[in-house]
Amino acid sequence: MVLRAQKFINQVYAPRDGIPTVAENGRTSWEVMHALTRCLQYELGISSLSDNFGPGTLSALTAKYPRINRGTVPSADFCRLIQSALYCKGYDGGDIDGIYNARVSASVTALKTDMGVERTYPGDDLVPKVFKGLLTMDPYVVVNGGSQSVRSIQQWLNWRYVDRKDFFIVPCDGHHSRTVANSMLLAVQYELGMADGVANGVFGPGTRAGLKQHTLYVGSSGTWTLLFSAAMILNQRTEVTFGGTFNGALSSAVSSFQGFCELPVTGIGDFATWASLLVSYGDQTRKGTACDGVTMITQARADTLKAQGYVYVGRYLTNPHPTDLPEKAIQPGELATIARNGLRCYPIYQTYGRDADSFSYPQGKAAGVAAGNAAKDHGFKNGTRIFFAVDYDVYDYQVTDNVIPHFRGIRDGLAQFGFQYEIGVYGPRNVCTRVGEAGLSTASFVSDMSSGFSGNYGYALPSDWAYDQIVTIDIGSGAGHLNIDNNIASGRDRGQGSFDPPRVTLLPDTRFDAAFLNALFSDVGEYMRSIGHPDESVSRIYSHQQCLETVMAHDALITDLSHRYSMRKSLIQTSTYWEMRHYDYVDLTVADAAVVYYHTGAGGKDIVPKRDSSTGIAQMSGTVGILAWNHCVNRGLAEGPVLDHTVDDDLWVMWQQLNQENSFSVTSVALAHIWGAAGKPGGSNPPKGETTLRTPRLDYTEHEIYELLRRYQGWGDTAEKHAKQRMPLYQIFETYNRIVRRQ
Repeated sequence: MVLRAQKFINQVYAPRDGIPTVAENGRTSWEVMHALTRCLQYELGISSLSDNFGPGTLSALTAKYPRINRGTVPSADFCRLIQSALYCKGYDGGDIDGIYNARVSASVTALKTDMGVERTYPGDDLVPKVFKGLLTMDPYVVVNGGSQSVRSIQQWLNWRYVDRKDFFIVPCDGHHSRTVANSMLLAVQYELGMADGVANGVFGPGTRAGLKQHTLYVGSSGTWTLLFSAAMILNQRTEVTFGGTFNGALSSAVSSFQGFCELPVTGIGDFATWASLLVSYGDQTRKGTACDGVTMITQARADTLKAQGYVYVGRYLTNPHPTDLPEKAIQPGELATIARNGLRCYPIYQTYGRDADSFSYPQGKAAGVAAGNAAKDHGFKNGTRIFFAVDYDVYDYQVTDNVIPHFRGIRDGLAQFGFQYEIGVYGPRNVCTRVGEAGLSTASFVSDMSSGFSGNYGYALPSDWAYDQIVTIDIGSGAGHLNIDNNIASGRDRGQGSFDPPRVTLLPDTRFDAAFLNALFSDVGEYMRSIGHPDESVSRIYSHQQCLETVMAHDALITDLSHRYSMRKSLIQTSTYWEMRHYDYVDLTVADAAVVYYHTGAGGKDIVPKRDSSTGIAQMSGTVGILAWNHCVNRGLAEGPVLDHTVDDDLWVMWQQLNQENSFSVTSVALAHIWGAAGKPGGSNPPKGETTLRTPRLDYTEHEIYELLRRYQGWGDTAEKHAKQRMPLYQIFETYNRIVRRQ
């Protein structure tokens, strides 16, 4: 019947502008619901069709057809639209024959009963707000292990408030959600007496002031107690019964909830408890004992923290953008100041992490290695928990597809340190809960301040929460002033109060120790396979073994280049290995052959001549080679002729060297990185040009490393994607280079 509904949409409506053809597969989906919404808009005479059943659609439907039934349904096709929607929603729609018969009537009545609005809208009339709910994928029966108690709350909310202007029917599936959380705030505002248009579902000053006048005690009863018990159940207090009396059992459950949230344990429904039940950040006037920030803890700032009652300080292990926030990462001597003042530090690792593309298994493994190295560099002892950040509005499917694989990578990356460090997760509630349930973290640092995040709105505080971030505040003055995130601490993590001496991080690279070659070979191969590059490929010229052997055969040269230019070997190794692995037969037989034909005339008649191409193990064009070499020669960093890339003879000389001389190509990689740091003068840059980085040096930040790897390839989405993939490769090379240079 869903298939018949899809055919009906396509045959009757899809030929019209603004109504797309839907897949005829017999499966209900948002695609079908959106198409049905557009069909309804067409029937209502709305000229601009959209997937959204918004105010315009609701207003037009209310004006034209406030009650649709057997006697008022405007046309057979309009009725078929309703019948189709019923089937796509899981209800009997009759024969999709255009007749509002007894079967259709019974289904509309059942739908309203499932929604909880049968008393508000009795009978079999299809009214506008019910029609709006019909054209969604929201279930109105318990699904996927939902709770009957939660469903009772959802149905009660629909019954009590559906006639309010901005309240729309919420799902009745037994699961808390963003929609239900918003409906609870609207319900509170309605009960506070806010008019339509004033009540907006925002936990603002009016709502806060009103709730302070509605403290509940044992013996309280009525609608406010119903709302409070509902809020308790929605926060996974399964021992609570949805009801209108504040009894001893509810008071006991409230005490338990307050203790869990680190609220004063009173057993009453006070404002702080209401706030924690309704919004993720709760009562933002609470004073925590933990904080995190992006400024160095000096003695003056330590004095401020102690005076304000803070004990735990979250600080960042690294800083991808040192020019923007120069003190974001832990500074030299800072941990000693923290320890000397009796404070405790919990480390945070965050690089980019602002979208789903920043999270994957290989990127997680690189993060684990980088964080472990940084923790050891700063002197964090064994047993320290590192909180890895997921700092964006993560959808649930992205937790499955991106975040959980990322944390598996973190686990495997930290395994290289013998599990000296524990894994914590920073992020919205849903992220923290799911990563913990997957066994990939041992405590959560919850970004509850971001109350609008989909992963916070409608989710309970994770059971393993260690720090709860609720508000940004300023404390202290003068030299002791700090801008911090004020966090509540549960005691599940206590940070560290003493530290090992920091490691020396600026040691020069040394020749590679062959004893580690097999391990390096295995780790690089595993990583490349994880991103879709098997050890050997019919389309690639070189295998994993050939590429790594070539890189290691030039170890003396790469070490010398590292010393000469204060550049980590890992940068040269990463770009050389990556480009060599990507040299394919199309490059060789088409692009390279076309350049040879252009400059010499040698080759087949079918070859289309080409002046330049990326070539050799460095996959560098003659133009880039000339620009990079010229830049370094002119600055006394390299010796060689200054060539003109607009002159064919000069271009051909450079191209041949890159194509045929591996040592020259490896050297060119290093020079290209120097040129890239200078902003690639003379090169093909983004519209606004490349920024100038510091000249390569041993203390390059992750951001600077990323930028050089990205600039080597160019700019745009592909270059950025590949740079993110090269970062884990860099971390693998760097792991072994670190080991060797410390021997």
